[in-house]
Amino acid sequence: MKNHPVEMFNYHAWATQTILGRIKELPASVLSQEVNSSYPTIAHALSHIYAVDTMWYLVLTGMSMPEALQECISMNESVLDTVDEYADRFARLAEQYREWFRSQADLEQTVLLDNPFAGIRQTRLSEIVLHVANHGTYHRGNVSTMLRQLGHASTMNDYALFWYQAPAESMV
Repeated sequence: MKNHPVEMFNYHAWATQTILGRIKELPASVLSQEVNSSYPTIAHALSHIYAVDTMWYLVLTGMSMPEALQECISMNESVLDTVDEYADRFARLAEQYREWFRSQADLEQTVLLDNPFAGIRQTRLSEIVLHVANHGTYHRGNVSTMLRQLGHASTMNDYALFWYQAPAESMV
């Protein structure tokens, strides 16, 4: 049986690369064209996803959330010049997550999460991983809307499509 949080992270990594692949097909200027949306440009939205993915990775690997937030503020505020740079950074970070998954015996263990915005609570590692996937899905939706505002179609990157991208497993 697959580990559901890990599978959702794999979906998140796949979907992010899928939408980056679509953006790569478009004129390079699309990345930095201003739109009236949640973020001023697609590059800003991608930087936000990357910064948050990194922040949660740091939390999962033992850094306190306030420290991790501080560490990632500059990532959230800076944009990269090319889609390839985003694709490379997201791919490297996804591999770091996968290495971390391989080292974890129990994603249901809890950690004390000190969220400066919401307070302190015991949180399962699996909940954090599911949040990373959910957060990415939300903001890829923003990117899809931004692409449409700029006159371009987005691309399907739904979880259901991800099911069909993975090799068929033995029928059980």
